Amino acid sequence: MRLLAIGDIHSCATALEVLLAAVNLRTGDTIIGLGDYINKGPETKATLDKLIQLFDRGMLIPLLGNHELKLILAGRQGQPQNKAEVLVDRHTLSSYGDGGSPGTLASIPKDHWQFVQQHCRPWLETERHIFVHATLDADKPLIEQPDTALFFDKFKDPKPHISGKTLICGHTPQRDGKPLNIGHAICLDTAACEGQWLTCLDVLSGQVWQANQKRELRTSRIEDYLKKV
Repeated sequence: MRLLAIGDIHSCATALEVLLAAVNLRTGDTIIGLGDYINKGPETKATLDKLIQLFDRGMLIPLLGNHELKLILAGRQGQPQNKAEVLVDRHTLSSYGDGGSPGTLASIPKDHWQFVQQHCRPWLETERHIFVHATLDADKPLIEQPDTALFFDKFKDPKPHISGKTLICGHTPQRDGKPLNIGHAICLDTAACEGQWLTCLDVLSGQVWQANQKRELRTSRIEDYLKKV
């Protein structure tokens, strides 16, 4: 059984497809999606279709990202943007278009709304690791974490968490395409939607797979990226 964490996909379904093929999922494997499945990239519909398939097979634990929170807010407001910001971008809406027509919020199928609203969770804790989208307040237990930490704060050399467990997160894009590993915390957002790589980490073995929208693939180990802070 493997525990596989995947960083911010941001609608890069092609990279996800290549990554999953390389990982070669086996019975008993569990994927943890670190959130931000939508917006920025071109393939939101295909991305959520694939994630829902994995969830229905019992192979995916999806976490909420700040962009999923934006989608939920857009659904409540009935519009893809408000005065403050764009909640659901044109790339995402276009992926739900039909016959050349741009999609709307009403074009998003019920199971996609259900996946984001009901099945994505704010965090996951295991015996040795804590998985969240953004980061943690190092001095607070999980149950007391503020939304600002879980979904919005950037990865800025976080202190070790009081639990002693390793933090695995996304959200802060590493624009060199390399995971950021500071030992007690690892960031797997490697800027897939900016022409870089989508990253999957086998949390227990340290194996890393990366794929991009050009269908290129590379492998490494998480210890290759260890930095002292």
